[in-house]
Amino acid sequence: MKTMFNKPLQSPAGPHGRPPRVRLTALCAGYPGRPVLHELSASITALSTTALVGPNGSGKSTLLGVIAGVIDPTAGQLRHEGERPPAFVPQRGAVGDTLPLTVRQTVEMGRWGERGPWRRLTGRDHAAVDDALDRLGIGDLTTRQLGELSGGQRQRALIAQGLAQESDLLLLDEPTTGLDPEARDRITAILADLAADGVTVVHATHDLDAARAADACLLLRDGRLVGAGRPEDVLAGTDRPDDVLAAPVPRPR
Repeated sequence: MKTMFNKPLQSPAGPHGRPPRVRLTALCAGYPGRPVLHELSASITALSTTALVGPNGSGKSTLLGVIAGVIDPTAGQLRHEGERPPAFVPQRGAVGDTLPLTVRQTVEMGRWGERGPWRRLTGRDHAAVDDALDRLGIGDLTTRQLGELSGGQRQRALIAQGLAQESDLLLLDEPTTGLDPEARDRITAILADLAADGVTVVHATHDLDAARAADACLLLRDGRLVGAGRPEDVLAGTDRPDDVLAAPVPRPR
């Protein structure tokens, strides 16, 4: 198994005329005694939004964890065509509402990878935090406690924390789950804006509207890739990810 970080290469252009940011080749991953991902091969195009779609247990979160570097592949190859590690935004439930953190403190945690949790932030760190707050439109919430925020505001704070890491690859696990329609639409629009500003965005989702708004979809079932391409092709004729995955997964002959 291999995980590789490289300087940007002269890679073949993806379907949107841009090179891949991440390439997976026969990738397998899982947990002790429980394999989850089975020989996934796919490319994630740079400067685009890619939605990972599939029912619970299909391997979306595991795949995000592998791309983020927090889960090691057991076989195959993961290749990053970039110099910086990804920024990973977990599900909102992974960050407790009761933690005594302000919005600014939450976003400042995104600089810990550069500075360490106990070292004073530099002017450059503060500038990165300010920029992330501004881009997510939450500069007026900096002194508010996380537990005081609406679901949409809290999600924007977590995305800002990811942006503060100044990576060109942002990974998000279910960023619109549990939000009201207005908040979901706002987060979806923000992800598209980030891609236009030079960030490659990959997000796992059960929200088909969010998936259809992405540039590309990877469709998973039982840890296998069963569809990849434009959302209008991959998700054609369905109202639920489970409908797309109802057919048996083809096995190699």
